[in-house]
Amino acid sequence: MPGTVLLLAASPVGRGRLVDAASVLPVLAAVPPAVLSGTDTATVVELVDPLEPQAVLTRLRAAAAAPGPLTVFVAGQLQLDRRQRLPHLALARTAPATVRYTALPWHWLREELRLRPDGTTTVLADLHADPEVWARLRERPLDTGRNIAVYGRIAPPPPRRTVAAPSYMKAVATLLRSGHRPPPDRLHQQALARLADEGGAGGDLVLTAQPPGAGAPYPATAASFRTGRPAATAASFHPDRHTATAGGAPAGWQLPQPQVASDPLAATAEGVPAGWHTPQAPVTVSPLAATADGVPAPRRDPRPAGADDPHAAIAECVRGGRHGDADVLAARWEQAAVRAHGTASEEALHWAEVRADLAMFAGDAARSCRAWLTVATTRLALGQSPDTPEVEAAVDRAHHQWGQLGDPARARELGPELAELRGRVPGRRQGALDHVRQQLTQLQTHG
Repeated sequence: MPGTVLLLAASPVGRGRLVDAASVLPVLAAVPPAVLSGTDTATVVELVDPLEPQAVLTRLRAAAAAPGPLTVFVAGQLQLDRRQRLPHLALARTAPATVRYTALPWHWLREELRLRPDGTTTVLADLHADPEVWARLRERPLDTGRNIAVYGRIAPPPPRRTVAAPSYMKAVATLLRSGHRPPPDRLHQQALARLADEGGAGGDLVLTAQPPGAGAPYPATAASFRTGRPAATAASFHPDRHTATAGGAPAGWQLPQPQVASDPLAATAEGVPAGWHTPQAPVTVSPLAATADGVPAPRRDPRPAGADDPHAAIAECVRGGRHGDADVLAARWEQAAVRAHGTASEEALHWAEVRADLAMFAGDAARSCRAWLTVATTRLALGQSPDTPEVEAAVDRAHHQWGQLGDPARARELGPELAELRGRVPGRRQGALDHVRQQLTQLQTHG
């Protein structure tokens, strides 16, 4: 089966640049696509110093929706959003004061790739951290998701007024130029050995993560590369939230017209979004619960020990066009979660979000919009911050589904509640509240 390769090299232009990420692209571009992918044929997409996070998200989503193996090469620098304390991949226009709006949230990458089937996605990363991110990594490791194979390194900030080189990625590219692509874990070890021989990466955090069943340690580990210190966690694996979000931006949503041709998840030939079924997580681990800083943390699973993961059965119903059966199954699990943990529990919210997505897949935009509005309102009532990723995502999804409504009466019915929520949760796209108000005015004017 053909593969897909995404080459992403990004770093700020100017004094904020920590690494010359783009310098690795000529070496990677010289590698045949089939070698980059490890498949007979492959499509390669290059993104060099992109300007807008939404543009990167669009390319990332398209790559994630492609069938077959996906390999993502990422070179760049991590910077911290000082408001939410979340790591972002800096882009060309990123400055410390504008990270939230001009950089790519790392959880966007994680959320897009988590929907892919197990064993189909590999990320090779060469990242340099700014001082704030580096300090944060000591307390909270970088979350790379539970179904993605991740290899690479995170380097500490280079000396002041020094621009570092993506040495790990250059080592990977040099090895691949031989025309032979070893398994990713072996390629990773060979690149580290080459880097060590060159005297580099003395204090790097080494990323090594494979999904369950791939034969690697679980969870992922990161070790200081040339010291004898014990390994520390580098990538926290968490169970999937079965929601089709992108960390706060509905697919293709471009104000002022939310009616778009592309849906949040690209459909496969069977009509089911690519990779929509979540990989079966260990039954002792639960849906995610949001912590105070918006980073998911595990809770106890409402499912009985030994029970099969219901998501595969639900996905099979969607694949067969049996949307009603899918919703019935999800409703049963939602009711079980409510009985076990309460209506506002994270377990119950998980299944409410599943049902919101199922309504979208069934083409019922009104029901999906209403469900997302309810989820957002519940999370806010629980005291979650308006800029928590889960809250932003719920409101953005509601906004997107509202834009798909073909019935003006339903749009007028749901619009005021959406506008009220937009006033509290503006999201990352400027003008979102104004857009809702303008559309409501038009609906009222034209009846």
